[in-house]
Amino acid sequence: MSLTLKRILVVDDAATVRMYHRSILEGAGYAVEEAINGIEALEKALTLPFDLYLVDVNMPKQDGYGFLRELRRQDIPQAPAVMISTEAEGRDRARAYESGANFYLVKPIKPEELLAHCRLLLNAPGGTL
Repeated sequence: MSLTLKRILVVDDAATVRMYHRSILEGAGYAVEEAINGIEALEKALTLPFDLYLVDVNMPKQDGYGFLRELRRQDIPQAPAVMISTEAEGRDRARAYESGANFYLVKPIKPEELLAHCRLLLNAPGGTL
């Protein structure tokens, strides 16, 4: 029996952040794709939806809030999303949830914290916080 890898889209304009998240997630057995802004992320999501989205807030062309609002309007299978940002104020968190995020994490994120949230949202073993 072959298991299908859960697909995660990492959306961040910083290459170092994308590489960091990719290395953690691929090391845990997930299939990872990347997008550098909300527009590219939406194009990829509309082509083949993902099981989970990790989304930065501040990006050029379309920020994370705009991407999630647009994603949630689409008639495609909806997957959970984790908003990840350096913005730590309550209004940023509230705006993320209003846009359609399931969790809001503040950078920098420890690998075990990132994986715990991913496993929880993907109903995978070890998904406890």
